[in-house]
Amino acid sequence: MSARAKPPFRADHVGSLLRPKEILEARDKVAKGQMSAAELRKVEDKHIKAAVALQESVGLKAVTDGEYRRGMWHIDFLEQIGGVEMREGTTPMTFQGVSFRPPTPHITGKVHHKKSIMGPDFSYLKSVTKAVPKVCYPSPSLLHFRGGRGAISKEAYPDLAPFWTDLAKAYNDEMMSLAKLGCRYIQIDETDFAYLCDPKFRDMAKKLGEDPDKLPHTYAKLINESVKGRPADMAVCIHICRGNFAGTWLAQGGYEPVADALFNEIDVEGYFLEYDDQRSGGFEPLRFVPKGKKMVVLGLITSKRPLLESKDELKARINEAAKYVPLEQLAISPQCGFASSHHGNPVTPDDQKRKLELVVSVARDVWGGV
Repeated sequence: MSARAKPPFRADHVGSLLRPKEILEARDKVAKGQMSAAELRKVEDKHIKAAVALQESVGLKAVTDGEYRRGMWHIDFLEQIGGVEMREGTTPMTFQGVSFRPPTPHITGKVHHKKSIMGPDFSYLKSVTKAVPKVCYPSPSLLHFRGGRGAISKEAYPDLAPFWTDLAKAYNDEMMSLAKLGCRYIQIDETDFAYLCDPKFRDMAKKLGEDPDKLPHTYAKLINESVKGRPADMAVCIHICRGNFAGTWLAQGGYEPVADALFNEIDVEGYFLEYDDQRSGGFEPLRFVPKGKKMVVLGLITSKRPLLESKDELKARINEAAKYVPLEQLAISPQCGFASSHHGNPVTPDDQKRKLELVVSVARDVWGGV
């Protein structure tokens, strides 16, 4: 076994980090008209440098900007796509008893790429690190699953076939804009494959007039079209998430219902999979992963709680997963980010650092390097 020269790495992480208080206060001032967007960006720049230094100091080969420029993991990105309007949510999302109504995306016109969304953020991140800069953005499937056909304008799209084409092209244009800037590591944050593992969300899809057995195949094709033509040296990974809001989760269920489409139909280099507790099921669905081709990053370390996992238990779980996927194709990370929204999970910066250090330490023990 050995360290990896290209992403995903043996020790990796999903992307978001706890927001510094100064950033939260600055964003609040901007909302109140007390600070300009340019002044906020300077505050963010300062703390992103510190976040990069943290990631490099623990031994990670890939770094993110901590998603410090976002309020939520998805909204800030989706609302910048042409033809998309974020509207006040009408359906409560219940995260283990914590209920709130996040904005819902609506398609009000032809979907198109207006400008590089992540380009300026990537360029700054690249300028302050010698590690591999990673960009994370939400899956295109969110613009269908959350509202179904009812949230897509029938005037803009009387037939859905052009919608899928336009949506894939908008995302492909974004990816290619990043590629031109030198980006070679992208993570697509995908919640809908995870929701389709949960009976209650499968029922929700049926109520929206969708077939939950067909949707994984539809979304696999959509993602493939969105990443086609990428540079040969670009790594694209999918992160499967069951919800990560202030330490709580939204969906549960093992990967079995979506495993074939997820692992065999999507053209990506790797998968970040939640495996930090019972809600994600067992490792058996990993038998669908093509042997010798794709990486599976096991999200064994939780970002939701401060308790530090046992190295021996983590190694035992890696060995268990290796019954279904060769050890050479495995890696380790936290199951999700530490702050998918600005609220952050109930952990401290010290907890966060210790967990990232643990990721690296386990990777070195198991594979001989990162």
